[in-house]
Amino acid sequence: MKIFLVGGAVRDRLLGLPVQERDWVVVGATPEQMVARGFRPVGKDFPVFLHPQTHEEYALARTERKTSPGYRGFAIDAVPQVTLEQDLLRRDLTINAMAETPDGRIEDPYGGREDLERRLLRHVSPAFVEDPVRVLRVARFAARYAHMGFRVATETSDLMRHMADSGEIDALVPERVWAELVKALHETTPTAFFLTLRHCGALERLFPEIERLFGVPQPPQPHPEIDTGVHTLLVLEQAARLSSDPRVRFAALTHDLGKALTPPEKWPRHHRHERLGLVPLNALCERMKVPNAYRRLATQVMKYHGLCHRAAALRASTLIDLLQRLDALRKHHELEEFLIACEADARGRRGLEDRPYPQADFVRRAQRAALEVSAGELLSRGFKGTALGNELRQLRIKAVQSLAEFTTAIS
Repeated sequence: MKIFLVGGAVRDRLLGLPVQERDWVVVGATPEQMVARGFRPVGKDFPVFLHPQTHEEYALARTERKTSPGYRGFAIDAVPQVTLEQDLLRRDLTINAMAETPDGRIEDPYGGREDLERRLLRHVSPAFVEDPVRVLRVARFAARYAHMGFRVATETSDLMRHMADSGEIDALVPERVWAELVKALHETTPTAFFLTLRHCGALERLFPEIERLFGVPQPPQPHPEIDTGVHTLLVLEQAARLSSDPRVRFAALTHDLGKALTPPEKWPRHHRHERLGLVPLNALCERMKVPNAYRRLATQVMKYHGLCHRAAALRASTLIDLLQRLDALRKHHELEEFLIACEADARGRRGLEDRPYPQADFVRRAQRAALEVSAGELLSRGFKGTALGNELRQLRIKAVQSLAEFTTAIS
C-alpha cells in the first residue's frame, strides 16, 4: 500500500498559495484493507474513505472508462493493480495530475510542473472530451488563476470547442452548471470564466442569456465600450472589486439581460430594458434552480438600477417607494448589496472605472432619515391600520425632503 498527496494541494503548494484542503490517493489497497485500518467508507460511485483522525479523503487509485454519453457515463475500476500513473492520467489538467510522496518528492508524469511555470491550463489526455464537466472546470480554473497570468492551451480550447459543437456539454444538468457558476463567482477573476466559455462556443449553449448581449450596441456617451456584452463583463469585474459576495456578482452579471430583447431598429437606445429583462432572468433562474437569495437581489438590481443612478434627482416620494420595494425599511441590511451592484454598473464602463458614485451614499442617508420616523409614536397617538401606514409614509417623505433640501443647500 502506497499513499500520495494529490491534486490541488500539490498544485497550490508549488504556486506558493495556501493549501485549503488535502486529498490523498491510495495505490495497492482494497476496500477491506482500508476499513481494517479504521478508515470510514463514504464514496458512492467509487471507493473513497475518511481518515479516522484527520477526516481527510483517501481514494483508491482508479481508472475510468466511458460507457455512455454525459458526465456520469463511466465505468470505474479501483483494483489494487491500478498504478499512480494510471490514476493521474484520468484527471482533467496537467497541473492537477501531480502527486507528492511522503518524503516530499513530486511525481509528475504528465508535465504539470512545467505547465505551472508556463502558466498553462492544458489537458492531460484526449480522454478529456469524455466528461463535459471539464469544460466548466477549465473555465473556473481560468477564473481562479487569470490574475497570475494563466491561459488555456490552444489544443485544450480546441477540444472544448469540439465538445460544445458536438453537443456533449448539453448532457450537463442545470444544477451542475449552477454549482460551477457559483464557484466561479467566488474566484478572483470571475469574468475569465465567461470569456473562456465564450471563446470555445460553450457560453451560447450554457448561458444563452449572456451570449445574446454581445454585439448589442448602447449609446456611446454613457457607454464608451458600446457593446452590451463587454459592458456586462466590465460590470462583473467591478462587482468583484467591490464585493466578494457571489449574489452581488450574479446580480451584476444579469442586470442588463433585457437589452438583448430590444428590437434592432431601436438601437442603441434600450427603452424599458429593466422590465424586459425579467423574462430571460426568470428563465435562467428557473432552468438552473437559482436560490431565492440570488434571484431576489438580481431582480431588484435589474428593475431599479436606473432609479438608483438618478437617486439625487428623484422626488422624495419616489425614493421612499424605492426603499419600500427594496424592503430596505424592514430588512435594513439588504440595501447594501443592491447599492454595490448599482455602483458596479456605473463603473463598468470604459474609462469610468474609478469615477465616484455619490448616489449610493445619498440612498443610504435617505434610508436612515426614513427609519428615524417612529411608528411607535404614531401608535401612541391613535393611528392604526391604513391610517397608520399613510401617516408613516408622509412623515418619511418629509424626512427625505428635508435631507434633499439640506444636501442641495450645501452642494
